[in-house]
Amino acid sequence: MTRYALLAGVAAATLCAAAAASTPALADEGMWTFDNLPIEKIKADYGVTLDSKWLDDVRLSSVRLAGCSASFVSKDGLILTNNHCVLGCSSALSSEKVDYVKGGFRANLREEELKCPGQTAEVLLSITDVTDQIRKAGEGKAGEDFVKARDAAASAAEKAVCGDEANVRCQTISFYRGGQYKVYKFQRYTDVRLVFAPEQAIAFFGGDPDNFNFPRYDLDAAFLRAYQDGKPVQTKNFLKWNANAPKEGEVTFVVGNPGSTERLLTVSQLETQRDLTIPIRQLQSSEMRGRLIEYSKSGAEAKRTAGDALFGLENGYKVFYGRQLTLNDRAFMDAKRGQEAELRAKVKADPALSAKIGDPWADIEKAQVAVADNFLAYRQLETEAGGGSRLYGWARTLVRSAQERAKPAAERSADYSDAALARIERGLAAETPVIAPIEQMRLEHWMLKTREYLTVDHPGVKAILGKESPEALSARLVSDSKLGDPAVRKALWDGGLEALQASDDPMIKFVLATEGQGRALKKTWDAEVTAPVESAAERIAQARFAVYGESVYPDATFSLRLSYGKVAGWTHRGTTVPSMTRIGGTYERATGQEPFALPQSWIDKQSALNPQTVFNFTTTNDIIGGNSGSPVINAKGQVIGTAFDGNIHSLGGAYGYDGSINRTVVVSTAAITESLTKVYGMNSLVKELTGK
Repeated sequence: MTRYALLAGVAAATLCAAAAASTPALADEGMWTFDNLPIEKIKADYGVTLDSKWLDDVRLSSVRLAGCSASFVSKDGLILTNNHCVLGCSSALSSEKVDYVKGGFRANLREEELKCPGQTAEVLLSITDVTDQIRKAGEGKAGEDFVKARDAAASAAEKAVCGDEANVRCQTISFYRGGQYKVYKFQRYTDVRLVFAPEQAIAFFGGDPDNFNFPRYDLDAAFLRAYQDGKPVQTKNFLKWNANAPKEGEVTFVVGNPGSTERLLTVSQLETQRDLTIPIRQLQSSEMRGRLIEYSKSGAEAKRTAGDALFGLENGYKVFYGRQLTLNDRAFMDAKRGQEAELRAKVKADPALSAKIGDPWADIEKAQVAVADNFLAYRQLETEAGGGSRLYGWARTLVRSAQERAKPAAERSADYSDAALARIERGLAAETPVIAPIEQMRLEHWMLKTREYLTVDHPGVKAILGKESPEALSARLVSDSKLGDPAVRKALWDGGLEALQASDDPMIKFVLATEGQGRALKKTWDAEVTAPVESAAERIAQARFAVYGESVYPDATFSLRLSYGKVAGWTHRGTTVPSMTRIGGTYERATGQEPFALPQSWIDKQSALNPQTVFNFTTTNDIIGGNSGSPVINAKGQVIGTAFDGNIHSLGGAYGYDGSINRTVVVSTAAITESLTKVYGMNSLVKELTGK
């Protein structure tokens, strides 16, 4: 079966989930918050009772990384996650002489563990409901005033919960598209060091062809360690390591931070994604992907330095390819329309509820006109400005932070609260490498696409390019900028707006001259899109609560969630896919050619490895991007694997879940233990994990 055929089946297969997106969850569906878990349903379905001690231990053992999930697995701050979650760290620590992405990284002694630039680790300490005060702040306001009032209320709520405590972070998170607002308080560790990472050839064995497919044979696992005051953190709560293979049908729990789902969006919002935002994203991503591939062919060093960027871009491209096909499926969209019509009919049948909320679906549909009018300029000149260039990002961060710091705290946006500014300052100090050719490629591509999409006569394009070409301007900005030096960034941060205005750094001067157009567009976007959509979404959430209560889980928001399920394969179109692969199958799949070429370490140790060891396995747990690195645990709260992917059918999971075919893909602790012992000789690490 071709990949296209598999993907085309995603949408139809998730039809039964579409109606369930705003009704009580079915089967193993749901990414549940820790303060609203379906404990009785889990007990009824699997005979497992989750008591408060189990839940507290699991919550306090779970870790949120930058863009990924993880877990503490020893008393000395050892963290389990995916290798692809530490690729940025491995790449940043590498050089022309030492390539930790290709060759892997192994620290046999604590002194050999290396700090990951900019990496943080967060543990959820508490949840505080602030819905009433956030809603009250927006009452009677519209447009930009509505957004500003909400931002100010969120900042005040975070300050009230976190105060001036050191090493904590508070974040106000919206749930149910504005139905609830809660402050999440995190313990925060800013010194996170790399302990172990396998070679990319085995961590991502099968490469892009196998990505989002199964069977898989990937050692996509890595270890970090959290430090505080120069010493490993002593973690009272951590998951016990279980090196036994999973069993078919065994109950599994995934605890992590799913990034974003759109299961509660209205039909008009889904149509906007289908017809506008995803196609534009994919067109630009595909072109950038081609540029990176061609660059990586120019030499060994180019291939090394482009690897991290290319991995992320290809992964995201495939995700949105699957989403596009789901939204293109007429039956899927008809099911979504039916779901929406059902809820609207229930509201209409309740005169009091109808009078209270009005017609928020119509309000959101009206806002889609403003989206269409403003999206291209807003994307090119604000949300995607700079095209992902680190130098541009640092420059804009410095400029905007200085502008916001000049204001009284109460007048700043939530993105520049005192706590946020402290995090920004730490991020600017990170020793993050700059790859000049890739920097120029990103900037040049952004400038070219901005000129193409907005036309030469657009004021924003004129402000960016002046009389220069994208090729020449991007080359000049990258080659002459000194922002790659953390000391330069620190001096500009300390000097504030005055120092920035006096700077002769070309990237700073460029951002000072151009970033205002993005701010102006954001102001328009907030007034015409953000405010009316958030207000309407809040009223839809009220309707949903009135009709269905809290038996509904919220969309993913990169906040800690628990999903439950079991070890299981699946059957699709007459083909049954078993739930497990074994180490021996890796060698049968290997061809000696990328991406099916094994690293030499695995070739050398083939005879030492037990071929029957379970390598990867699949479960029915409901996850999405952001769950990468999440611990997969059993009923006893022991870790039995780490989630690293979903199957091809899970790509439609952004909009709905089908328990018959949506699967989580996991690397087993059995395989991790086997390889650490027999391939890598990491006996001290295995002893720390197992206590043996």
